[in-house]
Amino acid sequence: MSSIGSIVITLLIGALAGWLAGFFVPKFKGGLIWNIIIGLIGGFIGGNVLRWCGVSFGTEWWGALLTALVGAILLLWIVSLFRK
Repeated sequence: MSSIGSIVITLLIGALAGWLAGFFVPKFKGGLIWNIIIGLIGGFIGGNVLRWCGVSFGTEWWGALLTALVGAILLLWIVSLFRK
């Protein structure tokens, strides 16, 4: 896959993970860019936390989505603790 294709897939997975995380943890409205940012940071957090716990969802797109979703939920939960 080309590098541009990989970037587009990563952004789409990040946007979807950020959007889905909003259903689990209340967040303020931020739109598409905010969802992408939350999803990308969530992917980093989720990848590290799950690796530390010895958990892997695989390397397919759905595994990347689940990993980013777990991280995005953790990120939004932590942010919500500081916003209260």
